[in-house]
Amino acid sequence: MKRRADILFFVFIVIAVAFLAVWQIFFSGVTSYYLAAAIVLVLSLLPFFIGFEQSAPSAREIALVSALIALAVASRAVFYLVPQFKPIGAVVVVSAVCLGARRGYIIGALSAFISNFLFGQGVWTPFQMVALGLVGFAAGILFKKIKANRWSLAVIGFLLSFVLYGLVADLSSVLTMLSEYTLSGVIAVYAAGAPFSAVFGAATALFLFLFGQAFIKKINRVVEKYGVLAGENHEKE
Repeated sequence: MKRRADILFFVFIVIAVAFLAVWQIFFSGVTSYYLAAAIVLVLSLLPFFIGFEQSAPSAREIALVSALIALAVASRAVFYLVPQFKPIGAVVVVSAVCLGARRGYIIGALSAFISNFLFGQGVWTPFQMVALGLVGFAAGILFKKIKANRWSLAVIGFLLSFVLYGLVADLSSVLTMLSEYTLSGVIAVYAAGAPFSAVFGAATALFLFLFGQAFIKKINRVVEKYGVLAGENHEKE
């Protein structure tokens, strides 16, 4: 039941963002990317409030989630000199593998928001929050069925970071860079952003391949030792 709810929630967010993009680009008379960003921001925070409404997280759970968010932010900051080559996607994926889809979403979305205080806030921030949140959410769902070994982590991490993150995050560029919205223009913007998304995906895959399993073992050890997810099933290595 919980897994079905997670999948439905994932589909809802994807459809909502896609509908917003299609409406703003093709049917709205005047595109307001500030309005679009505000709507996406609400969507990015929705899982946070739903999670707290449905369950009362323990202090240990909050502490672990906060620590993983801090680690994700730090991992992005350390590589600030290398554009797009950031381990933040890998941290979000392994967090979702261990803690589940909804916590993965929260860790991804808040990591993007907080780290942008270092890299710059703007109309793109809500889109990055939803994009990185969905990476965590999708990873949490997929690795319930798929064993988290080096290759599966690397391949799925690359696809999520390159395709899913790129599609959602680059919506901000589509809305702000084009004066007239045409299919060819939208494709051109996504094509221009594809190399950057590919670098981000490659970084995610590399760090997951090298450190993913070890990181998962350490997180699971903390989860088991302190009973962070008492009464819940989580991925074990």
